[in-house]
Amino acid sequence: MAESSPVVDIQGITVTFPGVKALQDVDFRMFPGEVHALLGENGAGKSTLIKALTGVHTPDAGEIRLAGVPVSFSSPARAQDAGISTVYQEVNLCANLSVAENILLGREPRRFGSIDGRAMRTRAAELLSRIGLHIDPASTLGSHPIAVQQLVAIARAVAVDARVLILDEPTSSLDAGEVAELFRIMRVLRESGVAILFVSHFLDQVHEIADRLTVLRNGSVVGEYPTTVSRLELVRAMIGRDLGVLDEVERRAERRVPSETPLLRAENLGRTGAIAPFDLELHPGEVVGVAGLLGSGRTELARLLFGADHADSGRVLLDGRPLRLRNPRAAIAKGIAFTSEDRKAEGLVADLTVRDNLILAMQAARGWARQVPRRTADELVSKYVSALDIRPSDPDAVVATLSGGNQQKVLLARWLITQPRLLILDEPTRGIDVGAKAQIQKVVTDLAAEGMSVVYISAELEEVMRVSDRVVVLRDRRKIGELGGDAGVDDVLALIAGEAEKVPT
Repeated sequence: MAESSPVVDIQGITVTFPGVKALQDVDFRMFPGEVHALLGENGAGKSTLIKALTGVHTPDAGEIRLAGVPVSFSSPARAQDAGISTVYQEVNLCANLSVAENILLGREPRRFGSIDGRAMRTRAAELLSRIGLHIDPASTLGSHPIAVQQLVAIARAVAVDARVLILDEPTSSLDAGEVAELFRIMRVLRESGVAILFVSHFLDQVHEIADRLTVLRNGSVVGEYPTTVSRLELVRAMIGRDLGVLDEVERRAERRVPSETPLLRAENLGRTGAIAPFDLELHPGEVVGVAGLLGSGRTELARLLFGADHADSGRVLLDGRPLRLRNPRAAIAKGIAFTSEDRKAEGLVADLTVRDNLILAMQAARGWARQVPRRTADELVSKYVSALDIRPSDPDAVVATLSGGNQQKVLLARWLITQPRLLILDEPTRGIDVGAKAQIQKVVTDLAAEGMSVVYISAELEEVMRVSDRVVVLRDRRKIGELGGDAGVDDVLALIAGEAEKVPT
């Protein structure tokens, strides 16, 4: 490290929202000329810590010091003026403007009261050169790929002589070559004395670029670690599990032996920037779990199998025949159903009734010109409201008024009405109570017992192991192995951490 005194020194920070302590007595420090990785699962407090540092949130307690001086920023603009710049995962620049205009937006050089375009392009070229990016400053930002746009955002961030640069999930949309270029630029900035906060879920990348690591869990600091710490220990710290004392989770009492012929086979299926090519077989009557840390590619895998995203490599076979998944409607027509992890944005229509939400997928499959007969709809709604114990049982209740668990049941019932052969569930029990979780898990195992193929994705490893016959493990958007029914949670964690020499089958 370039200096012994921290450029950022956070002591005892607490941030409280109604009913929730997002951060509790957090200590955190960064030194000039270092890359400091901030790790933790979703909801651990990473974003809140960044927002407290950059003036979005005002801490309820504690102190922030910048170069030894206590500071309190009223806005991100004030933090930027003090030398703290942030580049977010989603590029928040203006794609219709030039590269130079984006870099110097709000700080344009002027001549005789007007913007001096030549001086602006010259200054932008200097800033681009500083990070080793050689593109035409006059070119339109939107003409460049996302990776280059992200580097332009970094050039804008360092244009204010940043002492602290915060990179929030900067590699989530980059391929290996683009990540290497980003890391080269990070090293250049580090050598110039900039302190870089690197937020990422990719442990391999963290070990490659970071000098130190801090892990948050449930709003508290678990620990500060050197990069020599093992990935297994990091996973343990992030998830909060003592691998040596985990109780054996309850399994399905009877596991079906899969048929010899798979229902669906994915061969070298992949999408650049989303998930590396993978192979996967799904058999009738089998629950296949998908495990991995947040950002490992779980949802990306599900979306490819459903046709929500287009694969750019490989193929899918259904009953041994090639299947072209042009879009979700084509998947639905072939008996494939998918419940998104974001039931509010991509699942339910909040202002419609329970009845309307339940019939939605069936009606879409028939086409809007062929309305589902009212009697048929009433019979199906009554059947599935009863089968899944949806409460209240009133089909005319607006779905937004239901609890999270009952909303999730409505979403599940919507797809069961279409009688799918393959059901893909992405985080089906997130944010719901224990009782509703148990009911949904029982529905899943009952469906498999009746011959349905199920893909079950969850961040809760015990849950995945409880309901699954086989578990696919992902890390850094790659399939790294499969575990059989005799594997335990310890085996999954060891494989995620990259410290398993053999994979149980």
